[in-house]
Amino acid sequence: MTNVYLAGPFFDDEQIARIERVEAALEQNPQVDNVFSPRKDEIPGLTVGTPEWATQTFQMDVSQIDHADVVVAVSDFVDDQVDSGTAFEIGYAFHSKKPVVLFHEKDTVLNLMLAESLHAYLKTAKDLAEYDFNSLPESHYHGKVF
Repeated sequence: MTNVYLAGPFFDDEQIARIERVEAALEQNPQVDNVFSPRKDEIPGLTVGTPEWATQTFQMDVSQIDHADVVVAVSDFVDDQVDSGTAFEIGYAFHSKKPVVLFHEKDTVLNLMLAESLHAYLKTAKDLAEYDFNSLPESHYHGKVF
């Protein structure tokens, strides 16, 4: 069974709806045992935006990436941009030799650093629900990059 770290923005209604679709798809995948989603796994008792919250959230998220088998990252943010926190999580996972499954729902251009660091490229929640997390087949992004 696979432990997944879910990276992705959840700052507005569109982003929250997308991350909820991804969470649901991962829950449907029989090969996924556990999903750590920073959106759902906030540290209780801390005030968002305080230095204590920032330090503890950073430490928890990095620790969860370290313990994950794979990182599923949502690249969709605003226009062709990726959320800076998600970009950090992807880079940290790549450097840590964790496979990155990139979820890119919108038809936007992808940053070359994301395109080159991913292990698998998926477009739909159905793709995630059916992805073989045991064998982790590779698939590449073939669109435009910047």
